[in-house]
Amino acid sequence: MLAYRMVEPGRAALVDVGVPEPGPGQVRLDVLAVGICHSDLHVVDHGAGAAWALPFTLGHEICGRVAALGAGVEGPAVGAQVVVHAPVGCGRCPRCVQGRTNYCDERRTLPAAGVGLGVDGGMAAALVVGQERLVAADGLDPALAATLTDAGLTSFHAVEGCRDALAAAGSVAVVIGVGGLGHLAIGILRAAGASRIVAVDTREEALDLGRWAGADVAVAPAGAEAAVRGASGGRGADAVLDFAAVQSSLDLVAVLLRTAGELVVVGSGGGVLPVTKPGPLPSGAGIRLPFWGSRKELVEVVELARAGAVRARTRTFGLGEAEEAFDELRRGAIVGRAVLVPDRA
Repeated sequence: MLAYRMVEPGRAALVDVGVPEPGPGQVRLDVLAVGICHSDLHVVDHGAGAAWALPFTLGHEICGRVAALGAGVEGPAVGAQVVVHAPVGCGRCPRCVQGRTNYCDERRTLPAAGVGLGVDGGMAAALVVGQERLVAADGLDPALAATLTDAGLTSFHAVEGCRDALAAAGSVAVVIGVGGLGHLAIGILRAAGASRIVAVDTREEALDLGRWAGADVAVAPAGAEAAVRGASGGRGADAVLDFAAVQSSLDLVAVLLRTAGELVVVGSGGGVLPVTKPGPLPSGAGIRLPFWGSRKELVEVVELARAGAVRARTRTFGLGEAEEAFDELRRGAIVGRAVLVPDRA
């Protein structure tokens, strides 16, 4: 079968590999859809995960159909559509035992970050994973379902820490960077109780995406302060989620956030925000640096999608078009989320 694999540092390629067989406790999935995100670009282009053993198949946003069960696996049934909770943990530390493998205490020394990030992932016709990673996703469009496992899950986890800030009547949330994650976050914020949502981006097509996703206001950075003041009665935003985290976006955060507001830095754009007293942030501000999410949270994201509260704008490519899809992502030409569909001609 074909698989898009990291074959050497700085180079990924489509290669022929054998169809994997599930071992005890494992399940083989026929891949229906697999998302592509900037984490994949960081691995291919910028040496992220340089210590991981090569080769391995890329792809950590996975929706598949159960094709075969290994020994000792009693469910899910063959033919069921599922998504994969991909973060890798040690399996022994207190956080892994709680199901929070995304915050494994041994994360810095693990041989991989996740399925498709150091071990074989979903950019192939099939893959094998442990049954404990699977979450039922029957009835969902596979392209949407795939995006839920990172773009949706990471956004959901980012919003979870802001729920108290969003609970008050008239709460205002800001999403900076309306890309693959940011546009899913808009629906999740609405479901979490945000009264008004302001989307901020430099690209007009991204602002259009923000409106499509349900933002009340979508503006360029130059108009963000006025938009947030208007939406909040002059107080500022209760929560700001920065999915870009470049210098210009982090500089903007301090202007938008209200006193004792919540800042969630999701992006990895390399910007720097001084955390000092006195400093640019308002008094009482809280700061979080979330990473991915738990399996329990993935179950909740899937349920939100079933209810129609989370939707995704996707652009699909065949597995044989993986190089083209990665190039489009590099050029910033993807609006929403790029998704590979292995069985597409």
